[in-house]
Amino acid sequence: MAYVDPELRSRMQEAAQYIKEKSKGFEPQVTVILGTGLGGLADHLEKEYVISYSDIPHFPVSTVESHAGNLVLGKVGGKRVAVLQGRFHYYEGWPLEKIVFPLRVTWQLGSRTLVVSNAAGGLNRHFERGDVMLIEDHIGLASLAGLNPLVGPNDEELGPRFPDMYNAYDSDLRKLAKDIALKNGIDLKEGVYIWVSGPNLETPAEYRFFQIIGADAVGMSTVPEVIAARHLGMKVVGFSVITDMCIPDTVTPVNFVEILDAAERAEPKLTKLIIELIKAMP
Repeated sequence: MAYVDPELRSRMQEAAQYIKEKSKGFEPQVTVILGTGLGGLADHLEKEYVISYSDIPHFPVSTVESHAGNLVLGKVGGKRVAVLQGRFHYYEGWPLEKIVFPLRVTWQLGSRTLVVSNAAGGLNRHFERGDVMLIEDHIGLASLAGLNPLVGPNDEELGPRFPDMYNAYDSDLRKLAKDIALKNGIDLKEGVYIWVSGPNLETPAEYRFFQIIGADAVGMSTVPEVIAARHLGMKVVGFSVITDMCIPDTVTPVNFVEILDAAERAEPKLTKLIIELIKAMP
């Protein structure tokens, strides 16, 4: 008999049941996770319900100032969407199981596609602050070191013990995103995202190492959710907004206000891209 984690299942079902009651049975098809400074997409939904994370059983609550902390349920082009307006990070002290819990709950509600976004530092010399990068693949530096949301007993009804990360960022959805960017005049970069645990920013030597191993952008999120989504069999597409440049020989001290400003300036084109992508999804 396949192992089932009764405690995890109970928490997922309790959270999902609460959301169903508050939303009159809303069943999302697509989940969107919005990163630092990128919460405005929720304003473009045909909103039906807004539920605070703090009200949902077993949900963590974001401690990062720029993350609103709401589950927004609504429609984009007729498709039912669950927007996680604000995410959770390992550096906040949350265990990885908590970080991916909201995603698992949206899956429990019916979502089978994940659109994920983040703010990231640019490692590619051809990038500029304010660029949007389509995530081609990732390097889970922290997950390779053992910080993985799937560590522990595996609930085989959620996914396999050894999920394959081939095509982690769905090639069909990436092609669709590139076509949409071209049609809308959006200069969409493409590259590899590397996940570090944070919260400190990295040294120039570390940035140089990231470049050597093939990373184009660096950040402190996203990979745990993508691993959990692929474990669940969800299709994934992801975007990074380049908010600062992390070129080793020219790096300067980071100003968080400037990072937020860059994210906010890039947000309209990212929002347009995600909305049109969701509309065009089969």
